[in-house]
Amino acid sequence: MIQWATGAVGRYSLRALITRSEFELAGVLVYDPDKVGKDAGTIVGLPETGIVCTDDIETILATEADCVLHMPLPASYFGGDHPSDVETICALLSSGKNVVTTTGFVYPECYGPALVERLESACRAGGTSLHGTGINPGFMSDLLPLALTGLSSRIDHVYVRESSDFRGHPSRQIVVDLFGFTLSAKDYAGAVRPFRAFQRSLFAESVQFVAGALDVTLDQVEESDEFELASEEFEIAAGVVGVDTVCASHWTFTGLVRGRPFMTVECVYKADATKVRRWPDPGFTIHIEGVPQMTLTVDEMSHGLAGAANHAVNSVAALCAAPPGIRTLLDLPLATGRGTVRLA
Repeated sequence: MIQWATGAVGRYSLRALITRSEFELAGVLVYDPDKVGKDAGTIVGLPETGIVCTDDIETILATEADCVLHMPLPASYFGGDHPSDVETICALLSSGKNVVTTTGFVYPECYGPALVERLESACRAGGTSLHGTGINPGFMSDLLPLALTGLSSRIDHVYVRESSDFRGHPSRQIVVDLFGFTLSAKDYAGAVRPFRAFQRSLFAESVQFVAGALDVTLDQVEESDEFELASEEFEIAAGVVGVDTVCASHWTFTGLVRGRPFMTVECVYKADATKVRRWPDPGFTIHIEGVPQMTLTVDEMSHGLAGAANHAVNSVAALCAAPPGIRTLLDLPLATGRGTVRLA
C-alpha cells in the first residue's frame, strides 16, 4: 500500500495502513517539506515503520504496490503547474497500481466520454482499477440515499443535508484557505472561487450518480451558495474568527428534470456551531419524498475525517479484486469494517 498525502484525512488513513495487519506499507508521499525524510510512523505518533516519507512523485510511481490511497487537497487549491488530479491518477494507474481516491471520481461518467476513456486507458495500461469514494459526497450523498430508495414504489424527490462543525479542525489550509473562514467578505469572494468549482464538481457527481442509478436523466445541476459573517470574535483550532469575517457557508446543489427538482443536496459548514445559530445543527439528514416517505438522521459523527478515510481504506480489498477499469459504488461489494471489530 502507498499513502498519497498525509493531511487531515490522510493521517487517519496512514494510521490504518500501519496498524492493520492486512496491509503492508510500501511508500508515503507528502507535501509538507517538514515531513520529508521522516519515518511514516513518526508523523502519526506511532513507532517507526522503516518507510521514509518522500515528496518525489517519480519515486512513488516506481514503487511496487497493489494500491494507492490518494487523499490530497484538490489540485485546484494548489494552482500553478501542479499536476491535476486526473494526470496524477492516470500515472498511478498506468504504473500498475489500483487507486482509491477521496478527491472525487465517484461518477467520472458525468464529465463526459473523453475523461472516461482517459481513465479507462490508464487502467488498461496498468491492469488496474479506480474507485472514488469522495469525502462527504460519497456514502452520505449517494450510497445511503440509494439504499433507502430500495424501499420505494414511487420517488418524487431525494433530499440530503449535511451540516459540519469545523471548530476542532486543525488545518488552516482547509478551514481558511479552502473554506474561507476568518476572511472578510471581500477576500472570501475571491478566495472561494477554486473551492466553489471543486464543490460543484463533487456534488454534481453525487447527484448525477444517484440519478443514473435510478435511470433518471437530469437536464442540469443548479448550484447556489451564501455565507454568514460573525457578530462576535471567537477562537477555533485553525485560528481566530473576527467580527464581520466569514464564519459559515451554505451550499445547495439541485438536479433538475423539466424544471422540477429530482435531488437536492444541502451543505452547511460552520466555523463553530455553538457560535453560529443560522442554518441547521451538525449532522446528516436524508429524506425520500414518495411512497413510502422516509427520513434518516445521523445526529452525530464524532470523527468525520476518520470516517472519510476509513471508507476509502475499507474499499481497498474489493477494488484490488475487481477487474480493471473504473469501479463505482455499484460495481463493488459493500465496504464494511471487516477486520476492525475489537471486543472486550
